[in-house]
Amino acid sequence: MSDVQTRKQLLRQRIIATRDALPVAECLRESRAVVSAICTMPVYRQAKTVLGYLNFGAELDAELWVQQALKDGKQVLLPRANHASKYLDLYQVKDLQLDVEPGSWDIREPIMSRCERFDMLDVLDFILLPGVAFGCDGTRLGYGGGFYDKLLAHLPHQPALVAGAFEMQVVEDIPQESTDRKVDWLVTENEIIDCASVNKR
Repeated sequence: MSDVQTRKQLLRQRIIATRDALPVAECLRESRAVVSAICTMPVYRQAKTVLGYLNFGAELDAELWVQQALKDGKQVLLPRANHASKYLDLYQVKDLQLDVEPGSWDIREPIMSRCERFDMLDVLDFILLPGVAFGCDGTRLGYGGGFYDKLLAHLPHQPALVAGAFEMQVVEDIPQESTDRKVDWLVTENEIIDCASVNKR
């Protein structure tokens, strides 16, 4: 394991432990604030096809955002981990009660027999990205599988990349590797950060 990977792992463990200690009611309250803020953003309001995720553990309650995107009439995509190819396959979902099931790592994923696989990545307008920790400059620390970095590297264009997180997940210095991708906006329960403007300072 390289020095960068070791530093990433230590940071990952520290943030996950702190996040897991948050009271459930506090997580839900802060998740609602984050989701509400994301849904006011012009890049979200103008988007027609969006990619989200379903949370697990003490993550931001991204299901709230997925439900709102469905209500807003967006074409909503969710990922399913393909362990053979090591990529994320995307599927359109229309009903979270019927279209998903527990999958990899107990994360709910689209049911392949019910959902249509989505391969027209060039029409993807907006991606809500999961992560463990984030920097105000857009740096992102994921869970270590590299699934999202691979997906982003293969997109034929640049959709809006947005991360929702609790304030305690925002840190000063995130170790980076050449394959890591930054987000465009970071949204917490307290603010919306335009990461591109931070990078220009």
